[in-house]
Amino acid sequence: MNRRCLAPTSQRGIALVLVLWVLLLLTIITGSFALMSRMNRLEANALLSATQARLSAEAAINLAVLALRDPVEENRMLADGRLYRQELEGVVVEIRATDERGKLDINATDELTLASLFIGHGMDFNEAELLAAAVLDWRDADDLERVNGAEQEAYIAAGLEVGPANRPFMMTEELLQVIGMNYDFYRKLEPGITVFSRSAQPDPAFAPVEALLSMPDITYDEAVEFVRQRNTLQAGDELGVELPNGLVVMEQGRGVTYSIEARATMPNGVWEQLQATIRLGANARGVPFQVLRWREGFQY
Repeated sequence: MNRRCLAPTSQRGIALVLVLWVLLLLTIITGSFALMSRMNRLEANALLSATQARLSAEAAINLAVLALRDPVEENRMLADGRLYRQELEGVVVEIRATDERGKLDINATDELTLASLFIGHGMDFNEAELLAAAVLDWRDADDLERVNGAEQEAYIAAGLEVGPANRPFMMTEELLQVIGMNYDFYRKLEPGITVFSRSAQPDPAFAPVEALLSMPDITYDEAVEFVRQRNTLQAGDELGVELPNGLVVMEQGRGVTYSIEARATMPNGVWEQLQATIRLGANARGVPFQVLRWREGFQY
């Protein structure tokens, strides 16, 4: 008789537990679905912002090209690496352009200037001589090893599989294959070197600090101060800036090859960065410039 009285109560208790478990399971499923929906929405917003930032950065590069070609001298963008900042429909855009004439062309310069560049960036004198000779042995067409240089035998002896290309550098990154060059030191040099200017010496009117250090009579602090003073000049100014050796530097004519860096930052903080090396001049299709090099997502 006791069993018959307890049975309905036990069944109701089991049913209550089952209902609670079902409610808990539904709560978990609903919460998971809401979380997934929120994550998908955030991901979609981030993707949209990234796309908008990318397109804004590309637009900034095209605007820089127009500014570099502006026939009105006072409106023209100065290609000496200074930073220009403006807002485009809520997107903050930062642009800087550098005339490639301001960089040291590693295909055109001589051994002494290369050694000065390496010493200016802190390399020991003897190491700088060896590396400069190795760079010239890499780019010259013969297999004859110059004094302090390095041809195929030296690379084999050092356990390296790749030896000198015996042709001009196609890109500055090829310097990393030259015996004696390491990545950290290359990163110091990179902003001041090029393969596009065809000039044995950098033009100080456009040169970044990293290129000015190839001049034997200028220190790092003097180069920084020179660039700071140069950046106070405005388009159309006829005054020059004096180098430590007394030479007054003024902009002479317009170049045709430029490196342009553009960074676009959205209101929510999402950003995109692009760098393009371009050569002005319309081609057969009427495109106003040619892209020689394109990089994405680098850091200033």
